[in-house]
Amino acid sequence: MWDYSDKVKEHFFSPRNSGAMDEANAVGDVGSINCGDALRLMLKVDPDTETIQDARFQTFGCGSAIASSSALTEIIKGMTLDDALKVSNQDIADYLDGLPPEKMHCSVMGREALQAAIANYRGEVWSDDHEEGALICKCFAIDAVLIEETVRANKLSSVEDVINYTKAGGGCSSCHEGIEEILTKVMAERGETFSPHAVVLKEENKPSKLTNLQRIKRIETILDAIRPQLQRDHGDIELVDVDGKTIYVNMIGACAGCQMEAQTLQGIQTRLMEDLGEFVKVVPSRAGSYVRAASHV
Repeated sequence: MWDYSDKVKEHFFSPRNSGAMDEANAVGDVGSINCGDALRLMLKVDPDTETIQDARFQTFGCGSAIASSSALTEIIKGMTLDDALKVSNQDIADYLDGLPPEKMHCSVMGREALQAAIANYRGEVWSDDHEEGALICKCFAIDAVLIEETVRANKLSSVEDVINYTKAGGGCSSCHEGIEEILTKVMAERGETFSPHAVVLKEENKPSKLTNLQRIKRIETILDAIRPQLQRDHGDIELVDVDGKTIYVNMIGACAGCQMEAQTLQGIQTRLMEDLGEFVKVVPSRAGSYVRAASHV
């Protein structure tokens, strides 16, 4: 597991300002459940002073995504919109006493949600797909503009940095060459030379191989982190079985048969792959459609 600060744990287990806001007059949506992370930021803005009177969030993502969203709402309450726009993803990470490098993309998502909400309030067009930018990472739908902005703002210098901050390149790795071209360009702007030999996901940095029992417990922990988001919509999920790379689950309540069930399962699958560091398949266990092999032994 990642090394989380006490403040990250605090904001994960007891998130501030979580839930819907009926009186919101500014809403920002970023991410995608298909990519494993999605965030809705809602603001109540005083129209006379453009001061953020209240902020709430709803997120589907890992513990760092929940903690980052919680921290962001605490940071911006009481700020004017112009001051809030100056909040960086690093400010969010610093408020939490740091995030693991592999989870910095959660703070980036929070910054984008804030920009989207303020644009929504002001009647401006804001898009997280940066229409003018070429798509670099097809696995996570990350384009060149977002990668450039993140590299520039955070002074990144390796493909591994880009993966940690944006997720781009963390899937099939076919986009690493494109990421290297962006790094070369942006680093040259600041008088630095990109080294193509920067190590990406060193073997010693990868999670150690888990035993079967540890792996099942890890899967249960990940599902426990996801469960509160489902329960807010009157749904739930339970682990049924783990058979090699296939993870069988039951979708419960409003999640069972929901029109978004396939997308939800895809998001859960992406999240599990990210945390486990391996390719897995999440399969719904329908009544009568799955029979545990052990029952025949």
